[in-house]
Amino acid sequence: MWRQLLLAAALAVGVVGELMAQGRTDDGPSVWRPPVASPLRPGDAGAAARPATSAGGTYTLPSDAGQVWRDYDISSYTARVTSTKRPEQAIVDWILRDTGYEAWHTEPLAVLSAGPRTLRVYHTPEMQKTIADLVTRFTSSEAATYAFSTRVVSLDSPAWRTTAQRLLHPIPVRTPGVNAWVLAKEDAAVLLGELRRRGDFREHNSPYLMVNNGQSALISTMRGRPFVRDVTVRPDRAAGFEPAPAQIEEGFSLDFSPLLSTDRRMIDAVIKCEINQVEKLLPVVVEVPTRVSPRQRAEIEVPQMSHYRFHERFRWPVDQVLLVGLGVVALPMPASGTSLLPGVPLIGNSPARADLLVFVDCRGAAAAGRPSPTGPSPVPAASNDRGRY
Repeated sequence: MWRQLLLAAALAVGVVGELMAQGRTDDGPSVWRPPVASPLRPGDAGAAARPATSAGGTYTLPSDAGQVWRDYDISSYTARVTSTKRPEQAIVDWILRDTGYEAWHTEPLAVLSAGPRTLRVYHTPEMQKTIADLVTRFTSSEAATYAFSTRVVSLDSPAWRTTAQRLLHPIPVRTPGVNAWVLAKEDAAVLLGELRRRGDFREHNSPYLMVNNGQSALISTMRGRPFVRDVTVRPDRAAGFEPAPAQIEEGFSLDFSPLLSTDRRMIDAVIKCEINQVEKLLPVVVEVPTRVSPRQRAEIEVPQMSHYRFHERFRWPVDQVLLVGLGVVALPMPASGTSLLPGVPLIGNSPARADLLVFVDCRGAAAAGRPSPTGPSPVPAASNDRGRY
């Protein structure tokens, strides 16, 4: 009898075990179990890819387009750049400019990640070659010694081109209304000397602003201009309302990001410019009735503004000067003099306009006094940005 009882118990345990293996029991609903991934096998199509682990097992990154994983040592660059907390971000930005954002967010699967010491890339061999060339431009010891200076100047009239045309050599530019030229350093010095003798010449930044190779520098005269945006009902106030002040950022900012070629003969640079000008504040009277003053009114202000945006990439020889003429644009500062004090009214009845010029000059070796490369300058060409900046 007892043998029959033991046999029945064993059969019951086996049935329960089989049900649990299937993820369910007789007295409960089905239980979901995560699938178990197959481990990486040398014969798989993606065996060359780096395996990724998860709670369920080991997976392989897809490599349908022949993607490979490579780590690049960028510590020699990040260690010497102290002007920012994350110098490696500049490398990522330039990779995206040269390859395009879509190359990393569509098929084939790609990975781009940068840390203080290592740049990790998962992409096709062709893309890896492009990345390797770009990384070399940053990590080359020669690139560390170079710096750049920029000058932002304005003139009330574009007539300066009449006498300067003989010194200027045009290069391609996509933005309508914008011109760009290269000129010899000696000719640039002559041109600046002639412009300074004009009564409408103004320089808006320090000419000694230096920029580390591959990094960005910002020139800005942005300042807040206060105005009354609205009124707020306040029964606890004697007037029954309170002005709602606001502030508009007025002025111009210029962001400059240069990168030397590996042979130190050419410069790629991205220039972004933003100008905000408050032409005038239009007064508007609104009704703010109260029990004491049912016909009470208050005045608010509505800004009439001009905006200008410029974003372009240029390529030119190291031993020449880039000159970008942004055209006659809004200039939110006095029409005469060089004062940039906040709150200074515009001179005249119309908003200030001026021909805005940007001079970019490679100042050579910033630390070691290394000379610029000799020999004839390469011919400037349109940058290979595939329509991107």
